[in-house]
Amino acid sequence: MAAAQAGDADAYRRFLSAALPFIRALARRRCGSEEEAEDVVQDVLLTVHRIRHTYEPGRPVKPWLTAITVRRAIDATRKRSRIRTRETFDEHAYETFADPQANREVGSDAPRVLAGMTADLSRGQKEAIDLVKVQEMSLAEASAVSGQTIASLKVNIHRAIKKMRLNLSRKPSE
Repeated sequence: MAAAQAGDADAYRRFLSAALPFIRALARRRCGSEEEAEDVVQDVLLTVHRIRHTYEPGRPVKPWLTAITVRRAIDATRKRSRIRTRETFDEHAYETFADPQANREVGSDAPRVLAGMTADLSRGQKEAIDLVKVQEMSLAEASAVSGQTIASLKVNIHRAIKKMRLNLSRKPSE
């Protein structure tokens, strides 16, 4: 690694080749699946490349690599956990057909479904969702139309989405 820091590309390639099995073994121990472990390995290799200047020559390289690998595995686990808690599976979201008539019965429900989801939102939250998310206005445009500040629009959108997610998670399956 010290030679790699000095600019020896061949030494850097040899270092990465030698370190790869060690990094892969650590990632496999820390991750739930083989795919996630490979993602962590790739992330570790990118991180090592980006921060290789922080390695201190003369010190053992394994603890340095271990720290990087463990931290990246923890980051991947946290990310996976966040995604699982925030994503809602909707089998109908994947139904898309080229024929505009194909989803007519599902599409005709959209205004009613949206009205139901926004029923318990405050007036400001409904307005913010309508302007920014439904009509796709920018925050500046929505602020000018509604009279709300950009900050209050952001807060209202955040709270509205949080409330709608909570309502969706409580809704019994059909």
